[in-house]
Amino acid sequence: MKVVYHEAYHQVYSSDPASAPGRIEAVVRELKGKVNFITPEAAPREDILRVHTEDHVRSVEWEGVYEIAALAAGGAILAAEIGLTEPAFALIRPPGHHASAGSAWGFCYFNNMAIALERLKAQGKIRKVFLLDFDLHFGDGNVNILGEKGYVDILNPAAGDRKRYLGEVEEALSRTEADMIAVSAGFDHHEEDWGGLLKTEDYRLMGRWVAERARKNQGGCFGILEGGYNHRVLGKNVLAFIEGLSLQG
Repeated sequence: MKVVYHEAYHQVYSSDPASAPGRIEAVVRELKGKVNFITPEAAPREDILRVHTEDHVRSVEWEGVYEIAALAAGGAILAAEIGLTEPAFALIRPPGHHASAGSAWGFCYFNNMAIALERLKAQGKIRKVFLLDFDLHFGDGNVNILGEKGYVDILNPAAGDRKRYLGEVEEALSRTEADMIAVSAGFDHHEEDWGGLLKTEDYRLMGRWVAERARKNQGGCFGILEGGYNHRVLGKNVLAFIEGLSLQG
């Protein structure tokens, strides 16, 4: 499977856990030899401004992280474009699902998912999107930007019980008729990460459900990295999700 990745994502651009040294390296080590790495370019400013205000973009520039944030958004765009015809995953950072049009928090700067989907929609390449955000934290930026667009249905599973959590995901996917299924893939809900709920095999299962539903809908699918902070298990969890998304393993 194609995984969008750039060596610049190794850059430690801030002091937050998403930017911690060794985080991206841990995933790359696990994926090397098992996926095809594809190199992205930075998102054009016009694509960023389709989602964010001028003031917000200037604030990101002022913080000195515009280049890495634009490169993350570009990685999401490329994964979404590949996802039109085959499953894809973007191994990117900074994450983005806490970024709204004019503000951001939670280690995010630009909303990578929204930038990617709005570009595809503007180009007439997608009609309806189902967005699964299985990060531990509620993706308020995704909801604030995309929630009222009319073409995006968003699920942030909320059950505190593992079985009910997975059941919520499976049921929602079984109902969607979207021609694009997108995943804000945060792995911090793992039993050995901050959330302490999900097992590695659950990410493989959710990836498989996404791919199977996309195939049934004759549409596409892709995922992008959001959270996940235990470097010891992050790579295994990402690999499991990718294996499910590619209907392997």
